[in-house]
Amino acid sequence: MSSSEGEDAMKNMTDKTTYDRLQKDVDSVKNDISALADQITEALNAFTGTAQKQARQGYKQARANVDSLMSEASSRGSAALDAATDAAETMEESLEDAIHQRPLAAVGLAIGLGFLIGVTWRK
Repeated sequence: MSSSEGEDAMKNMTDKTTYDRLQKDVDSVKNDISALADQITEALNAFTGTAQKQARQGYKQARANVDSLMSEASSRGSAALDAATDAAETMEESLEDAIHQRPLAAVGLAIGLGFLIGVTWRK
């Protein structure tokens, strides 16, 4: 073997060792990237789960608020209806009392209103 053949053999051996070391490093980097991708996927899944929980809680809170508002509106509507009914009954009683106390005035008022309605309706 000549010295150049020995040098070539040493160079090939060194190149093979360097290649093997580089191959191990590349494999290690691939594994690290794969592990990192798995960690990112887990983090995104956890974030998505948290976002879904928050969205559900927000929906439930909004639904409870709407139900509360509807209940309150219904209560207020019932109270207003009761007040209007009471006012109508009071007005009816007042009219009955006025008719009993002044029957001629009530008849005159009825004739006058009938006349006004008839004149208005003609036009």
